[in-house]
Amino acid sequence: MHPFLFSTSLSLSGGYEEFCGRTGMNGNGPCNPVDLLEDPLPGLGTYEDFNTIDWVREKSKDRDRHREITKNSRQSTVALVHSISDAFSGWLLMLLVGLMSGALAGGIDIAAHWLTDMKEGICLAGFWFNHEHCCWKSNETTFQDRDSCPQWKTWGELITGTSQGAFAYVVSYLMYICWALLFAFLAVTLVRAFAPYACGSGIPEIKTILSGFIIRGYLGKWTLIIKTITLVLAVSSGLSLGKEGPLVHVACCCANILCYLFTKYRKNEAKRREVLSAAAAVGVSVAFGAPIGGVLFSLEEVSYYFPLKTLWRSFFAALVAAFTLRSINPFGNSRLVLFYVEFHAPWHLVELGPFILLGIFGGLWGALFIKANIAWCRIRKTTCLGHYPIVEVLAVTALTALVAYPNSYTRMSGAELISELFNDCSLLDSSQLCGYNQVETSTGNSLADRPAGKGLYTAIWQLALALIFKMLITVITFGMKVPSGLFIPSMAVGAIAGRLLGIGMEQLAYYNHDWRIFKRWCSPGADCITPGLYAMVGAAACLGGVTRMTVSLVVIMFELTGGLEYIVPLMAATMTSKWMADAFGREGIYEAHIRLNGYPFLEPKEEFEHSSLAVDVMRPRRSDPSLAVLTQEGMSVGEVEALVESTHYSGFPVVVSEESQRLVGFVLRRDLLISIDNARKRQEGIVSASIVVFTEHMPAQAADAPPALRLRGIMDLSPFTVTDHTPMDITVDIFRKLGLRQCLVTHNGRLLGIITKKDILKHMAQIANRDPDSILFN
Repeated sequence: MHPFLFSTSLSLSGGYEEFCGRTGMNGNGPCNPVDLLEDPLPGLGTYEDFNTIDWVREKSKDRDRHREITKNSRQSTVALVHSISDAFSGWLLMLLVGLMSGALAGGIDIAAHWLTDMKEGICLAGFWFNHEHCCWKSNETTFQDRDSCPQWKTWGELITGTSQGAFAYVVSYLMYICWALLFAFLAVTLVRAFAPYACGSGIPEIKTILSGFIIRGYLGKWTLIIKTITLVLAVSSGLSLGKEGPLVHVACCCANILCYLFTKYRKNEAKRREVLSAAAAVGVSVAFGAPIGGVLFSLEEVSYYFPLKTLWRSFFAALVAAFTLRSINPFGNSRLVLFYVEFHAPWHLVELGPFILLGIFGGLWGALFIKANIAWCRIRKTTCLGHYPIVEVLAVTALTALVAYPNSYTRMSGAELISELFNDCSLLDSSQLCGYNQVETSTGNSLADRPAGKGLYTAIWQLALALIFKMLITVITFGMKVPSGLFIPSMAVGAIAGRLLGIGMEQLAYYNHDWRIFKRWCSPGADCITPGLYAMVGAAACLGGVTRMTVSLVVIMFELTGGLEYIVPLMAATMTSKWMADAFGREGIYEAHIRLNGYPFLEPKEEFEHSSLAVDVMRPRRSDPSLAVLTQEGMSVGEVEALVESTHYSGFPVVVSEESQRLVGFVLRRDLLISIDNARKRQEGIVSASIVVFTEHMPAQAADAPPALRLRGIMDLSPFTVTDHTPMDITVDIFRKLGLRQCLVTHNGRLLGIITKKDILKHMAQIANRDPDSILFN
């Protein structure tokens, strides 16, 4: 354990020392000291927007608060009850987060399903019914044509009076495009007008916030309201995006808002981030109906600090959210997701070869997609395209609707497409993907492998066109100014590729069952190959290639299928996908967008391999002006205010004197300004000529001198320091593992400079031959 972790490190609860010294020394009249235990200064210890929190200080504040509660609980029954409620508040907060997130996810699922179907038609029995619900009670629906019923009318049928003919088709086509454009226009307009932070996936920003960065408003109530509404509209517009990533953002907004109900989470940024880590797990839990996968996703992919206590609470919150969503039953099938599936046929060792091929495809697609999408987003940021987000969204929506409508596999929503591709054909299945020529031989409950029929050949070329379209359109869709997730489009690409490969393997085995690779396990009339399983493995491979998820992805897919038997194929494809994608670049899509946006995020998975020292990275450099410092005594209030006004630094080192430069401590700019402003209002005699003192004892002053302003209480007496010869790989590890904002560099106790997280990120960018000025925020 680093010795500085045991320091109180600016513990505000330890008491704020009085602003003035002993007035009897200079006879300047009475002085009213201010005690922050009874009268705290508003804003003291808080952070400005686009700044990094001080993890050590926040943990120290929480430890002091907990010690105070524990000590008081031994003295009275009321304090004991308060102590118990304080301990229970974390679990209560998790319960509320799970309930609220599950309810919102259920509402989003129902509304998106309804609006998606509205693009094609309307239910005469009640416009609020989607297509499936409209036909549930119909007595005229046949099994073969289950989607047709008199109560459901397509727009072409409603306007022209017939469902047949070219005119009815054209009317339905135009109505589909018009509805898609209307939904997309509403989505982008609401985001632009009310909550600009509601666009995109949200996961890159959530990762940055969890690392300690402050982005005011990103998890606020307006962002939550607008993201919830526009997510429904964006998904319903038919754009190649999903709701799973944005649901993580929605869950984190719920958690952030609910944190304000509990004092210990409202006033402590580090404690709040523990709740946000749990909320990320809740988001994935309601997106995929995978509570365990959600917890592992939060641990593997988004969280920066994940103690064991957070693991338990994440699991509890994810469980509550999944139960809430199950109670709402948005899809009417007692499942939490639309594409839940169960396979019955076992897989054989020979099939590992095709599964690994799918892993290779997923890795190649992931690497290619990241490079193409980042290149497109960079064009968007650096050209006039970025100034017209509404035009861009409408253009992409029009293109998507125009190309998607003629092909039934691109016309349906992403979740419906994945459900169709995962489907294991039954005897009476009317899907084109089950358009086999019938044979009499079958074994047990499953159908034997059959020769492909006309319907299946039609489906194959439609899927091939859908694959090309999805791969291209997703590149330009992700990153637009509407809520857009990447899980569903990535899984759709992989599921199409997997289904095509599965059909190929199935037909190969049917016509060549006497080959050596099939002979021992695939006899004629047996159900050897399951194309839906290949679709599932392909979906996992492509999602892994794009996001670089491994363990959490396998568990999510396992929870989707409910079969332990398919874990090995999923693991093989996922690891192959990650290895293949890592060969072209180690960044996943979220890390790439973090770097594109210039967020100060130190990637914990990235190794620092350069042999530079702290003195090479610190500021000031030789050509820079000297470091702005405060002296422990001797500077007036006016001089301190002038120094603060003339610089933009977040804090200032305190030294013994300008000559010695011996380090005493560190003061945050915000705390300094608040304290001086408060002292001018509440302490008599404080003027610009008053001396600012950071020492323990007041220095002697002239009888006619104004009273001194004592600010030792806001100074961090044990700032983190390294020597000038400390290797940068150790310094980077300290920043990552302790979540530091800055670190002071000394030589024999003498202050030389300062290293901030931004300095480290700029240095790492220079080493990687990237533009160091791409790090935008302080």
